Amino acid sequence: MKTIFKLVAAGVSAALFLTAPSTAQEPEDPSVKYGFIRLANAVAAGSGPLILEIDGEDVNPDGYVIGDITGGISARPGSRKVTLRREGAKEGSTTVNVAVNETTILIPFAERVPASDTEEAHWAIRVLRLKQQDPQNERSATFVSVSQTPELKVEMREPDGKWNTTHVKRLSIAQAPILYPRGYVPVKCGEIKLESIPVGEPGNYVVLLYDDEEGNVKSINFRDFKFLNAD
Repeated sequence: MKTIFKLVAAGVSAALFLTAPSTAQEPEDPSVKYGFIRLANAVAAGSGPLILEIDGEDVNPDGYVIGDITGGISARPGSRKVTLRREGAKEGSTTVNVAVNETTILIPFAERVPASDTEEAHWAIRVLRLKQQDPQNERSATFVSVSQTPELKVEMREPDGKWNTTHVKRLSIAQAPILYPRGYVPVKCGEIKLESIPVGEPGNYVVLLYDDEEGNVKSINFRDFKFLNAD
């Protein structure tokens, strides 16, 4: 399974709290305090890998494909500039205020920018930035959408077979309790079967909804030990 608000990038601004091909990076010096940045890649436009830079340093030369979610990338506390680029899309950037032992989740996605007097129509990378807060329920699902669809109707099955409906607005989050104590929780969006949520230990299970290269709604999920809410 592939392992996500001020919304910031290229002139767009709005805000939320959220956060595997890789696992959390361990700081090299245990005496130094770090915070963490996680990436959940939802950039469908363009070609080649998505490149992530923190303060100008390339984090992974191989880059990331759509659907990749990293572990915690250690970063020193303070203001850090994060830049994301992919061939065929205008780069996006945001500033992350890294705090010790806290994780900020970045969800880059592509948005179509109409033609103007100075630029042709093009795809640009936007960055949805989410932070953590303490959980309120034992197990819950936090849905976050960067799909082009204004609102998605997502259904999650309960242990008795009934389907619980959650409406998820674009660039927003919606939360729902998970009643399964463990196992794989089926999830769908209309007739589209989404990735099941593997539930085990208590915590917050994040479900990222995005459009793939063909414009179809897809999902990836991962467990976070805290809830995600507005920044």
